[in-house]
Amino acid sequence: MRRRKFSTLLGGAATASILWPFAARVQQKAKPVIGCLYAGAPTLFPRLFQIQAESLEGQIVAVEYRWARGRFDRLPALAADLVDRQVDVIVAVPDPAAHAAKNATSTIPIVFLAGGDPVGSGLVASLARPGGNLTGVSFLTAELDLKRFELLSELVPQAKVIALLVNPNITRNRWLGEMEEAAQVKGVQLLVLKASTETDINVAFAALVQGQAGALVVFGDSFFYSRREQIVALASYLSIPAIYEVSQFATAGGLVSYGTSLTAINRQIGTYVGKILRGAKPADLPVMQPTKFELVINLKTAKALGLTIPPAILARVDEVIE
Repeated sequence: MRRRKFSTLLGGAATASILWPFAARVQQKAKPVIGCLYAGAPTLFPRLFQIQAESLEGQIVAVEYRWARGRFDRLPALAADLVDRQVDVIVAVPDPAAHAAKNATSTIPIVFLAGGDPVGSGLVASLARPGGNLTGVSFLTAELDLKRFELLSELVPQAKVIALLVNPNITRNRWLGEMEEAAQVKGVQLLVLKASTETDINVAFAALVQGQAGALVVFGDSFFYSRREQIVALASYLSIPAIYEVSQFATAGGLVSYGTSLTAINRQIGTYVGKILRGAKPADLPVMQPTKFELVINLKTAKALGLTIPPAILARVDEVIE
């Protein structure tokens, strides 16, 4: 039945320069320019930009946006373009953008959002004293993938095969290994599905149906975030309980999300950008880690899936969507 439904469903300016919209007054000197290098697409972040802007405490800036739109191979050229334009600070999100920015300049300050280990990946020397021209926020994406798997196992204990949707461009070997160990303990088989394009996602869900997976963990990734409506629609159409990284998935109709608050993260990024524009050096600003995590459950989706949320999980929920 799922296979028939899946077949039916499938049948059915990269650059911009704008004034950050929060200026309270006009300064006489030239406005500093922030270069924003994002691996995703421009339709995803308007509210998050506003949060970053509010954290700059009234400083007037211009912003240059560069979007890779999920094409990580474009990031080096986009980063080089920002360097050529001699921006004052680069905001790089997530890890691939941060590495591209680091490779492009050793002098322009960079504030990154990293989902992986910024020390282990070579972005910074240490969390406490980053050194060089980079600092930022560690999103703890990889660490939380394992927690999301465990939470989904509690929600859907009858699932004997759990699919993992991963982006092959992002290394998760350590956490995949730990998830395999946890799955063995639970007597669960893992089905790893790889996707880095829109078409790949459709193919991955076809493989999910073929593999008779009973639940799905969508790994944290900016590309998946950019395709969240597609992913949520496929999971809903195929009646697959799925867990996601951020609350925007649950808002879009996903069953459950658990992860860092994007609002809090972007406020931290904006705060660091503001400090650097006032003269602080990235090397002296410790890499921040999130302190606020959100568990969001969409009860309407749970009802559609025929799931009853255990009271122990409901007691931990930060937000319920009905």
